[in-house]
Amino acid sequence: MARKKSERHCAVSDSAPEAARQLAFVRLDQPLPDLAGQLGASFEEYGFAVVEGHGIDQRLIDRADALMRQFFALPDAVKRAYHRTGQAGARGYTPFGVEQAKGARVQDLKEFWHVGRDLPPGHPYAAHMRPNIWPDELPDFRPVMQDLYLAFDWTGRRILSAIALYLGEDEVFFEDSVRDGNSVLRLLHYPPIEAAPEGAIRAAAHEDINTITLLLGAEAAGLELLARDGTWLPVSPPPGALAVNVGDMLQRLTAGRLRSTTHRVVNPAGDAARTSRYSMPFFLHFRPDFLIRPMFEGGEDPITAQDYLMERLREIRLA
Repeated sequence: MARKKSERHCAVSDSAPEAARQLAFVRLDQPLPDLAGQLGASFEEYGFAVVEGHGIDQRLIDRADALMRQFFALPDAVKRAYHRTGQAGARGYTPFGVEQAKGARVQDLKEFWHVGRDLPPGHPYAAHMRPNIWPDELPDFRPVMQDLYLAFDWTGRRILSAIALYLGEDEVFFEDSVRDGNSVLRLLHYPPIEAAPEGAIRAAAHEDINTITLLLGAEAAGLELLARDGTWLPVSPPPGALAVNVGDMLQRLTAGRLRSTTHRVVNPAGDAARTSRYSMPFFLHFRPDFLIRPMFEGGEDPITAQDYLMERLREIRLA
């Protein structure tokens, strides 16, 4: 199993303690064995890493960002027309104040839009992966978001190839598990903070359900991870870089060897509280019928990815 340490590290934040400034800063366009050692070590310690050289075209990112902002600027009644009840928020629009982190007392201060995988007619996973919904008001929204989804999907597979090597497996180890996986692109808007309920923050402390998360937009202040010593560390990648973190499904598959770290998005202070925050996370999932069976001793009982997903969605009030 590769254990090579990164020669470079990304400061979690300039204000973070010196001992905490070891979040790996890696380039995806380097040899896979080198990438494996750097990513794996950071995922074991922090559950997070910062990734540059990821291959997602900046022009595509900029276009998607502009369309996302245009959508969230639409009147509330227009946006709500794309909200579908009974779908666990899997596609289309989820209004402000709906999602609530597991164990939280109040809802998160956010609204979002979900784009899923496009499946051909009659696909065996169609029962679990609904058709996408597209806003009529923005004709470019569909092709741009479909392109971004595919770009994220390719990048996520590259990262999984590196993780496989780190775990002592062949680089194609995860290919079958994520083929036609139930991955979701989330377009996320945290509106300006006005009269928020007591204790409400933009995203309360939580862990991600999925396999790995690839996040664009984390350079905006607010994202924090919970370190092993119990301190909250701000995560501030350079513009255009990805913040990548391990999800609960991968933690379960590796019997806890790779950490699904608690993280949150806190409310800014001063003038920043009166501005919006936007980001684009891609939640890479296993295929619905993949059996999450621990690779190492000490893991939990096997469960399919679909059953685990629905169990967790119920906990956060989306199902």
